[in-house]
Amino acid sequence: MPGCKNCRSHLRLSPDLRESSPANERPNSVNLKDDADEMQGDLVALRHKLHREPEIGLELPRTQERVLEALQGLPLEISTGTSSTSVTAVLRGAARDSGDTTTVLLRADMDALPVDERTGVDFASTNGAMHACGHDLHTTALVGAARLLSHHRDHLAGDVVFMFQPGEEGWGGAKNMIDEGVLDASGSRADYAYGLHVMANGIPAGLFVSRPGPIMSASHTLDVTVRGAGGHGSSPHRAKDPITAAAQMITSLQVIVTRDFDAFDPVVITVGVVDAGTANNVIPDSAHFGATVRHWSAENEEQLGAVIRRGLEGIAAAHGVEVDIDFRAQFPLTVNNAEEVAFSEGVIRELLGEEHYLESPRPTSSSEDFSYVLDRVPGAFIGLGAAMPGCDPVAAPTNHSPRAQFFEGVLGDAAAVYSALAVEKLAVTAGGTR
Repeated sequence: MPGCKNCRSHLRLSPDLRESSPANERPNSVNLKDDADEMQGDLVALRHKLHREPEIGLELPRTQERVLEALQGLPLEISTGTSSTSVTAVLRGAARDSGDTTTVLLRADMDALPVDERTGVDFASTNGAMHACGHDLHTTALVGAARLLSHHRDHLAGDVVFMFQPGEEGWGGAKNMIDEGVLDASGSRADYAYGLHVMANGIPAGLFVSRPGPIMSASHTLDVTVRGAGGHGSSPHRAKDPITAAAQMITSLQVIVTRDFDAFDPVVITVGVVDAGTANNVIPDSAHFGATVRHWSAENEEQLGAVIRRGLEGIAAAHGVEVDIDFRAQFPLTVNNAEEVAFSEGVIRELLGEEHYLESPRPTSSSEDFSYVLDRVPGAFIGLGAAMPGCDPVAAPTNHSPRAQFFEGVLGDAAAVYSALAVEKLAVTAGGTR
């Protein structure tokens, strides 16, 4: 597998961590790390199958088929979605209390992106889509967790819901699954929820990262159409030029975010689409641009739409043109529960070693529809470094790049962490020990 060109230091996974881990020294304990390591070859094979055939959006029939095949034979109660090709699987712990039972939900997203892959790996996609965000690793790791927890079912003092979600990349697949009852799949509302996300750059491989409170931004879409009056390019005074108005609007948005919002509670606006005109010497009737808007606080959420609208409508009036503004919420803030982050940190450090966890000093500007789950259930969303061996994580291609690559060596650790979060949380809430 080719690596990136900017090679420097790399944090390798330490094979001796499991020998020194306190969790593995206790008699009769669940040895998830060793069991996950033994599955590594099978996990890599499944990941390659998923990576070769990526699918986009809410309808992922081949991916769903692969997941169902991988879960076959496990003691799971499996259901599939009606509004999407989701998969929900429930595992009943054999050590659960017959009365009140705690439920832990573990989530993985399954969809890909409309990106032509340029990694050069021998299992690369050739269908015009790509798992450029690593969702194939998430899906594989959650399958691994389902196998691990099924094997250790006798140690589970509650229920586990495995949430295999399509449509994370802008389709709101988590919301669809919530509407169809995934949070209540065990028969009662999930008590805790955890999700993982791999990163192709920025974080050394094998390092888990999270933080209490906001961890990912809220996102909105902004679509603006400026309507003027077309004419000849040689006589702009006889037309009402929507392009110059749109250009001023685009630059003004960058001023708005620095003059109307606190620099320590920022807003990010990035225009990614501009569309106008058909010929160099023709002033068109209309111009369009589209942007993504990100923020990290409820206060900014309340005033964003009004501030943007006021600025754009003022520019339109100055140019004598009309403007249509479509400002829509996409995903809410992803907010981690502080207690669940502390719990997750303890589980990861105990399972893998102290050096495998780092608290992030700030949230990221990416957005996630796991936010819908965390709005309703206390839990934690955790990043996992998966930069390629031998590469500088900072210089490696990012998630969503056609050249993004993810180190498969983290699959076993991801499956083990998913599993350990469930085992430990159910043990704690049942008041027992493993």
